Amino acid sequence: MTVTLKAQHLAKSYKGRQVVRDVSLSIDSGQIVGLLGPNGAGKTTCFYMIVGLVKADQGRVLIDDQDVTALPMHGRARAGIGYLPQEASIFRKLTVADNILGILETRKDLDKAGRLRELESLLQEFHITHIRDNRGMSLSGGERRRVEIARALATAPKFILLDEPFAGVDPISVGDIKQIIRHLKAKGIGVLITDHNVRETLTICETAYIVNDGQLIAEGTAEEVLANDLVKEVYLGHEFRL
Repeated sequence: MTVTLKAQHLAKSYKGRQVVRDVSLSIDSGQIVGLLGPNGAGKTTCFYMIVGLVKADQGRVLIDDQDVTALPMHGRARAGIGYLPQEASIFRKLTVADNILGILETRKDLDKAGRLRELESLLQEFHITHIRDNRGMSLSGGERRRVEIARALATAPKFILLDEPFAGVDPISVGDIKQIIRHLKAKGIGVLITDHNVRETLTICETAYIVNDGQLIAEGTAEEVLANDLVKEVYLGHEFRL
């Protein structure tokens, strides 16, 4: 059954300056969506309003018909919105297994045996069983990202919002992360990506929303966005190719 995460008519001002105005977008379960735009365009603020890190001045965030706008970040997580921040979010002194188990222990629907089963499943799913006893501080960038995504999935989200997933990782790890994102899609999880790496984001998302000066200026497939004259003018330039 398809579930839809919707942001409707989001707006935000800081000190009298409107940084987001009337932005609406949607993500279906099993869909990969990109939220892109120049620096200072308002895309990160939009993203944070959907996650619950920033309170919207206007607009709503819904999962199907459930209005989650008033819920804090942890309430949205319980409702099904997972979030992977750009900065390292694992506990450096804990092992990989304990990092994941710490999140699983917040699940009221699992007993101890259920949490251990889910832990083994996530370790296998993300090919990190061999580093289960390694501490967070010893992981490579690619390994850390895998563990962080496994932790994000430990809450059994319907959607996962990835903030700069391609930042600070080498080309091999970029391919690895793309593979994981496709895997999330295959599991029926909706994925929203915001990233400065336009090329990597556009090559994986099915729909892209482009924000400039706080407003949505284009939406569509990568091909449609690339063909948009305004997007070329204010964001990608006329020479950009995938």
